[in-house]
Amino acid sequence: MERPIGVDLFAGVGGMSLGFEQAGFDVLAAVEIDPIHACVHHYNFPECAVLPKSVRALSGAEIRSASTIGDRRVAVVFGGAPCQGFSMIGKRVLDDPRNALVNDFVRIVSELRADYFVFENVKGLTVGKHRKFLDELIAAFALNGYDVVKDWRVLNAAAFGVPQSRERLFLLGAKKGLPLPCYPDPGTLPAGGVAELLLPCGPSCRDALGDLPDAESFAELLTRDEVAVGDWSGSSPYANLMRCDEPASWYFGYRRKWDRTRLTSSMRTDHTPISRMRFAATLPGTVEPISRFFKLEPGGVSNTLRAGTDASRGAFTSPRPIRYKYNRCVTVREMARLHGFPDWFRFHGTKWHGARQIGNAVPPPLARVVASSVIAAMGATLGRPSRVIEPGPSIMLTYDMRRAAEYWNVPAPPGKRDRKSGATKRSQAETEAERLRLLA
Repeated sequence: MERPIGVDLFAGVGGMSLGFEQAGFDVLAAVEIDPIHACVHHYNFPECAVLPKSVRALSGAEIRSASTIGDRRVAVVFGGAPCQGFSMIGKRVLDDPRNALVNDFVRIVSELRADYFVFENVKGLTVGKHRKFLDELIAAFALNGYDVVKDWRVLNAAAFGVPQSRERLFLLGAKKGLPLPCYPDPGTLPAGGVAELLLPCGPSCRDALGDLPDAESFAELLTRDEVAVGDWSGSSPYANLMRCDEPASWYFGYRRKWDRTRLTSSMRTDHTPISRMRFAATLPGTVEPISRFFKLEPGGVSNTLRAGTDASRGAFTSPRPIRYKYNRCVTVREMARLHGFPDWFRFHGTKWHGARQIGNAVPPPLARVVASSVIAAMGATLGRPSRVIEPGPSIMLTYDMRRAAEYWNVPAPPGKRDRKSGATKRSQAETEAERLRLLA
């Protein structure tokens, strides 16, 4: 059958786009307001139309006309809308202006007449007064003609083959009259999924990182993010998946043309000798007390990888874990392995943007099992595509905010800046705090 169509809202670099593609969807449109993230998404998904704007100023009709969707049926809309307004006691939470993007998610699902939707967000929405938010959101979907799986769940990526503890809420829904999806259970996939490639719970940090060449063996990585190292194969079943060593490693996604002999997204951090001594003295599975960096345990999973704050709040990158084997922080590629991104997937060339892009993303394996639940509810029978996609121009991975905005012919988002430009004002204390963190 023809592959069902998906649309990604609040797409970032495409963690959910990749998971839904691997489940069998053709993701034909992605909305992402940040020009740099939009460039990286376009590089990895060159056949997907990227709309570099806010959903506030976007209609379902515009998404159709800007992409190749046209008047075809949209099977699913998915995404994680930011939601912040939980302090208005006695008022409707969705009326809080800070939650306007959530209302736009509901609106666009309805305007696209999508058969299904997947709403992803923080697990904090399920507790205390935040529960009111979910009740209102479910009611909003009902008013627009959608049923919701009301026994919503928080899913931990570590239970679905990702070597990282990361819990996220997923809300699943379908147009009234269509079968509702079922939540995936750990270690299994619904009928129609690629169950044989869902690894048992527990790929470890060693499974994820053990085969990667050490970035500190290459002086070039002090000034760039890629280097030729020669081809290699994974040293564990999980690493084999990340290397795409077998045809089935692509699941139901499209294969990509990529150079297996290059180590990418691996710019080094030049730590001070004092920092390295502190890292060496930190026991695996504990936090280094000065930097507050978590040291990975080889037989365990990573702590939750976070993005840190945006430019308007100081632009601090969240602490990257310490490698269990080396006295340094993990590289962006090593973060990607801990997140479930395969080695062909690229990120922005700077450590700052690359780490933020991963920390903001849904782990693709987790997105894939959720998307497979939607495929099962649809009753779709899919085959693995044979076509190979060539990525976009690699220069897009180097654009700063100004150049990325020029590429898309849009103004740079308010409060955004390039990591090195220093255009956003910060207090002296904030600047010093960031300087100390970068020295670690």
